[in-house]
Amino acid sequence: MLEMLKNFAQEEDGVTAIEYGLIASLIALAIITGATLLGGKLDATFTYIAGILKTS
Repeated sequence: MLEMLKNFAQEEDGVTAIEYGLIASLIALAIITGATLLGGKLDATFTYIAGILKTS
C-alpha cells in the first residue's frame, strides 16, 4: 500500500493534464473577454453609422 502511494506521488501525467487544462481555460477566458469588449465597440460603431445613414 505504501509503495502505491509513493508511485502515485511521483507520477506526473496527471499534473501535466491539469496544467494543460488550466492553460486552455485561461486562453478561453481571454478569447471570451476580448470578444465581449470588441462586440460592444462594434455595436456602438454600427449604431453610430446607422444613425448617420438615417439622417442622410
